[in-house]
Amino acid sequence: MVRGKLVPESTHDQRLLDRQGPTDWVHMDPWRVLRIQAEFVEGFGQLAELPRAVTVFGSARTPHDSPDYEMGRALGQAIARAGYAVITGGGPGVMEAANRGASEVDGAVSVGLGIELPFEQRMNDYVELGIEFRYFFVRKTMFVKYSCGFIALPGGFGTLDELFEALTLVQTHKVTSFPVVLMGSEFWGGLIDWIKSTLLGTGKIAERDLDLITVTDNVDEAVRIIVDSDRVRSRQREEELEAVASHSAEPQ
Repeated sequence: MVRGKLVPESTHDQRLLDRQGPTDWVHMDPWRVLRIQAEFVEGFGQLAELPRAVTVFGSARTPHDSPDYEMGRALGQAIARAGYAVITGGGPGVMEAANRGASEVDGAVSVGLGIELPFEQRMNDYVELGIEFRYFFVRKTMFVKYSCGFIALPGGFGTLDELFEALTLVQTHKVTSFPVVLMGSEFWGGLIDWIKSTLLGTGKIAERDLDLITVTDNVDEAVRIIVDSDRVRSRQREEELEAVASHSAEPQ
């Protein structure tokens, strides 16, 4: 884990995705595959033994005296008390609040998955296990792979990016039984109204897609949604294993 690390003005993501610049960048792209592979290996290796976890998203700009910060801290505590690790982006604001809440519960695991940015941003002080990523898409894979669900508090473009990627993965069945909870009905209300009136109203999504999102102001309800979904998924997995075992035991 790197604390207080200075980040170069040009990031690895930018150099990978920018088609302009010196032509030698083109010839470097195949070698970048090895660096990307190394990031996946590091992430998988460090998180392989992580207990069941919940990812919390939200703004890095949320001040300590904000109600959103207090909600994030209470949420981190509630997730940890329910027996889950707490994963955030590792930064300040709401991310720090959730990590802080988790760190205040004995035996809880507080995880931060940081990202290289063109400005300095250090890992917050409440992260127990931290990994710094160069590439957003590698980091996003870790969020999804090691989480039982996402809870999004008020945030900006980054939060919206992570939110809609999660919804797309659930809608297209790339992940299953994966709840997405939005905390803060006043903040998210306009977005939900737009989804209903414009996306659903013009046939861009189906009625059932609205069920992929739950909006609440209650920390306990948010955690209960995650826990209930996790229990259903665990029960389904057990039934599948029992069916395979039963089939294997039948005389051939």
